[in-house]
Amino acid sequence: MIDDTGEQLGIMPPPQALALARGKGLDLVEISPTAVPPVCRIMDYGKYQYEQQKRARSAKKHQKVILVKEIKFRPKVDEHDYQFKKKHIERFLADGDKVKATIFFRGRENAHPEIGRRILERLVDDLGDLAVTEQLPQKEGNQLHTILAPRPGPKRAAEPKR
Repeated sequence: MIDDTGEQLGIMPPPQALALARGKGLDLVEISPTAVPPVCRIMDYGKYQYEQQKRARSAKKHQKVILVKEIKFRPKVDEHDYQFKKKHIERFLADGDKVKATIFFRGRENAHPEIGRRILERLVDDLGDLAVTEQLPQKEGNQLHTILAPRPGPKRAAEPKR
């Protein structure tokens, strides 16, 4: 039995502990039921629940949510379009988000998945210092995709805009 001030009161029968808690206008809470004998504490249970919820909200507030952004390419992607989309991927990775790079095949393009695989391999090579390949290029239906995650370690500062 532990008092509301944190003082050890020793072993006592449950009715006596309940009477002591009610006398102080507080609740008797079982802390560890598996201990022999079980450990109980006199406390204001409503206040305790409020503190736990407050702590949980605070922890949730400081949590970083990781999103998966998707960038789609075509097998016949132009150099400028490739560079433009690569810059978007760099920005997403700098923000701490994961990126799913997808090559979308149509018609006869499905017969040549190696073209799409080369584009994804080039992308992985170009982003080698920023990203880690979380999932190797994989073909699903008429799409070939890979997932890139930001490289762990210190974050680099974003480049100032001109």
